[in-house]
Amino acid sequence: MMSLLHLRRAVQRLFITNKYRYSTEAGKKEKAPEEDVTAEKSLTHVTFESVEEKNRQTYLQLIQAFHTQSRYRKNYVEFITAALKNMKHYGVHQDLQVYKALSDVMPKGKFIPQNLIQSEFMHYPKQQQVQIDLLEQMEDNGVMPDVEMEAILVNTFGKRGHPVRKLRRMLYWMPKFKNLSPWPLPKPMPNDDLEIAKLAVQRIMTVDLQATVEVFETKDVENVLDETWIVSGQTPTQKELIKHYRNAKAIYIEGPFYIWLRNKCVSYFILRGDALPIPPQDTSNPDDVETLEVPPAIASSMGIGVSRRKNDVGRVRSVHEQNDGTILAVCVTGTCSKDSLLSWIRILQNEGYDDLANIPILFKFQPTKRELVAQTSP
Repeated sequence: MMSLLHLRRAVQRLFITNKYRYSTEAGKKEKAPEEDVTAEKSLTHVTFESVEEKNRQTYLQLIQAFHTQSRYRKNYVEFITAALKNMKHYGVHQDLQVYKALSDVMPKGKFIPQNLIQSEFMHYPKQQQVQIDLLEQMEDNGVMPDVEMEAILVNTFGKRGHPVRKLRRMLYWMPKFKNLSPWPLPKPMPNDDLEIAKLAVQRIMTVDLQATVEVFETKDVENVLDETWIVSGQTPTQKELIKHYRNAKAIYIEGPFYIWLRNKCVSYFILRGDALPIPPQDTSNPDDVETLEVPPAIASSMGIGVSRRKNDVGRVRSVHEQNDGTILAVCVTGTCSKDSLLSWIRILQNEGYDDLANIPILFKFQPTKRELVAQTSP
């Protein structure tokens, strides 16, 4: 009996010893990925902000480094989130190839739903949501996905994944709205403020086909303090409208107002006069039999004078005459200063606005924090 008891205790001690050894080795193996995750966190959170030379090549190198240095391909959701936040700093927020490289970070086949319930209840929601955020950032920046990116998402989340549904909606709607605007703009937008100002004034003056856009230099004006450029837009109709303000108390220079050309904001000013009186309208009822008019042919044969309706020939309001005032000219200056606007008025006097010399002109500035003509949106 004693021998059997000793044998049983020996077996128990051997089992406990082996169990402890196996659990210790397993613990060591489980700790290794945690160290890698820590290393990956330091890689994702430090590299994007610490790199001094921020450009497209460096950005792609960081993505490639994440592929090669991450042993177990963990922490890719945080990596993509950090990469999306730093895209504008690297100037790649409108680059389709960079978006495709960033989408290809996630492993393939792991997040594909196996049944209808998983697909409808957003299988792996954190991973799918970060990919949807990437597609929304593409949509906000006007980047249209292609078939290659669709293949990347299908291999990652399957055909029924929510990112794939989002991408297919983008492929349907974005081509429809791409060329829908009647004011097409160059892509990419020019960086020169003068060229952007020309595009802005041309868009504003499309209300009249006879409008002309001219560029002036303030250095041509005598006793000028602010030397800059002026982009002015006016029409022959506006020159004729100034004649109605010869006896006016004053006309006004108002602004700055703002117009957006993609991600560029342009400040412009208008020369405005008070609203002109509306021409009287004929209020008679043409269907009233008591006020029937005799046709001219019958009236001449009967020797009766031809009667005309009131205001048969009258002045028709132009598109520049609004209920709150009449717009006489539009301009964009390089500095948006009062001296540059005063130079604009002097230039208009030399260009045919002779009546401006006898009309008081008042400045009505709106409070603003923008001092540049064209600036990038935040």
